[in-house]
Amino acid sequence: MTRAYCKILALIVCAGALAVPLRSPAAFMADPDKLYTDMKAAYEKGNAQGWTFFNQEYYLETIFNAGRAYSLQRPDDPAYPTIEQTTVDVATGVHYDPLINHEAVPWYVREAALYVQRNNSDGGEVAKATTLLARVDALEDPAALARYADGDAQANIAQYPHDTNAKLLGVEANWRGWLLTHDAAWRSSAIQRAAQPDFPIANVPTTWGPAFLQVVKAAAAGEADYTADEQANAKAIVDRVEKIVPLRTIESLIAAPSHARQMTTLAPADEYFGPMGMSILGIRNELNRVNYMIGYGYARQESPMAVQIAASIDGLHKVYPRDRDLPQLLYDVYTTLTKIDTSDAQATRSHVRAVLTVEYQDSKQAQDLLKS
Repeated sequence: MTRAYCKILALIVCAGALAVPLRSPAAFMADPDKLYTDMKAAYEKGNAQGWTFFNQEYYLETIFNAGRAYSLQRPDDPAYPTIEQTTVDVATGVHYDPLINHEAVPWYVREAALYVQRNNSDGGEVAKATTLLARVDALEDPAALARYADGDAQANIAQYPHDTNAKLLGVEANWRGWLLTHDAAWRSSAIQRAAQPDFPIANVPTTWGPAFLQVVKAAAAGEADYTADEQANAKAIVDRVEKIVPLRTIESLIAAPSHARQMTTLAPADEYFGPMGMSILGIRNELNRVNYMIGYGYARQESPMAVQIAASIDGLHKVYPRDRDLPQLLYDVYTTLTKIDTSDAQATRSHVRAVLTVEYQDSKQAQDLLKS
């Protein structure tokens, strides 16, 4: 460490900007027992209603909620292995895919799949776990992720050929594949599938629907580099949309009362995340300090701290996946990591980009990054 770097660092420490106390891990603000009860209730409801696609997806959501709560609070509870096994069974059954599932749970799905791989001697169960691991391991490989999403969505359509939500996911998978890879073949496939007469165009969700319809209108008008097939399919979609008054939209695939009730949206200011025990304020302060030091030419020296900040944000993401500040924090640490050329920073940057652009793809920050 150079003498000048030490001097700058000492000044910042004296100012209090580097005060990051080691604290106990963040508390998960949800009751595992209550979430387990919700999970059982969802199962009973599915049995009573005949296990529609909606029932399957809702049951999986309650499993994710319970699984995260046990993982973060009671990993040694005797009930937890059962939840992990149930996660693998149900997630495989409904073709879970991280690109079109919006619960921000790839980390937990990986944990459950690894547990089953290591502890179940049944070859079929191990194969299920391996299938799920392939999906979550593809988070940093956009091309592979797009292919998996397409296959998983089409598998659900084959299983539930008349289900509105399944059909919507089929187009969404291709649309998100295009956003992620910029491969026009996925855009063309999304438009082609949405042009089918039985596609529920009136129910496109408010998350990806408006941007998709904007592209459709541009294609119908013959703008940019759209192919003749895209233009023809887009015109068919526009014709259908113009006959719908008003155009109905839905907020999301699954209404999630248990999630809204049990999963706190905002992380409290007095909770601490990651191996260094950083609060939200601590994370922001450290990001500012690291960028300040990078401006003085000490990027490589700041690499370990930048990686630790990213780990703290990742910890926040696991405990409070719906915190409204998460996309901005992920974007800010990503841009910080782009200024550091160490191998650790580069690997961490790749992980942060995957979390932001896959799990929070509808955020402005993710969209800005995908367009850059």
